[in-house]
Amino acid sequence: MKNIIITLIILFSGLGLYAQTLEDYFKIAAENNPGLLSQYKDFEAALQKVPQVSTLPDPSFSFGYFVSPVETRVGPQQARFSLTQMIPWFGTLKAQGDAATLMAEAKYQSFLDAKNKLYFDVSAAYFPLYELKEWIKIEENNIAILESYKTISNSKFKNGNGTLVDVLRVDIMLKEAKTNLAILNKKESPLKAAFNKLLNRVEMQPVVIADSIVVEPVLLDYNKDALAIDHPLLNSIDLKTKASEASERAAIKQGFPKLGLGLDYVSVGERNDMTLVDNGKDVLMPMLTVTLPIFRGKYKAAVKEAQLIQESFLLQKNEIANSLNSNYEMALFDIRQQTDLVSLFDQQIEESRQALNLLFTAYGNSGKDFEEVLRMQQQLLKYDKLKITALSQYRIAMAKLDYITAKK
Repeated sequence: MKNIIITLIILFSGLGLYAQTLEDYFKIAAENNPGLLSQYKDFEAALQKVPQVSTLPDPSFSFGYFVSPVETRVGPQQARFSLTQMIPWFGTLKAQGDAATLMAEAKYQSFLDAKNKLYFDVSAAYFPLYELKEWIKIEENNIAILESYKTISNSKFKNGNGTLVDVLRVDIMLKEAKTNLAILNKKESPLKAAFNKLLNRVEMQPVVIADSIVVEPVLLDYNKDALAIDHPLLNSIDLKTKASEASERAAIKQGFPKLGLGLDYVSVGERNDMTLVDNGKDVLMPMLTVTLPIFRGKYKAAVKEAQLIQESFLLQKNEIANSLNSNYEMALFDIRQQTDLVSLFDQQIEESRQALNLLFTAYGNSGKDFEEVLRMQQQLLKYDKLKITALSQYRIAMAKLDYITAKK
């Protein structure tokens, strides 16, 4: 019974492992990648800026004690208590709060772009693993075929229907194929490590790779016009521009007077030498303070700074838009190119197999032209590998288009 339970646990663990898809890896990366988590913390930190700049400054409280009491008609002044609250010009706090809020929203858009970029990086690391897995299968199949060719050529040589050169040729190709397979197997470790590090996992943790890739036409939701409408990078620049406009408004208002409301309380002692009305009565004095912003240079500089930053953001937006459009065209070209190559290699593989069958049949009958059989076998091997590479590059190009168009 215990063995059955252990077997079931292993079986279901295996099913869970093989149920993982590229979308599952996207989710794991989004939850664990330290760079992406850092971007989100940056956004959360920016949110904490809002209450800092949109709240009234702290009131000031002062206490003074008269070492030598100041004599007044109603008694000596003994201590003074002062409480003052400065208030910025009307709308200053709101403008500062708007600027901080918009900057936080801009950082969130940067986080979304970082997430899309991470998805592309995961795809760009995933499909080379698919390519490697398929190349290993192809090379293993090639070795098996060459082993059978070696057996046949050996048999024909012993029977006098073949030559020793044929045996040596296939033996040379077999050694080359085994070396290539050994190199491919060694390549898996660095590729797997690079992929797992994007997910913040142990380097050699198993990675489940898809069995096949389907070439699909580019759909209409990859509309180039949508780039300027809802791309996180462009949205981030727009929000930063609005934040700078709010900063400009705040800078203008900071150049206006600030008001201070205060209250002074003076403790007064009683006079013992006479009886007076209000003898020893404490003093309560409301106060109004107004700052005089007569040094205008710093305020003008702050306004000019905000205006120059807005111009900078406008130029950045144009640069990013141009880059996105050019990258869009290149990604679309790559997709179409790899699609055409996959179609071409499918035809080449089919025709090469037909030619190989004909050559092998002729060799079986005559024992001649074994070199042509081997050459055609290597040509077929080349087309098989090129097709897999084209499929891998096709999916990477699709992932790049997803990133450029913010489709994820």
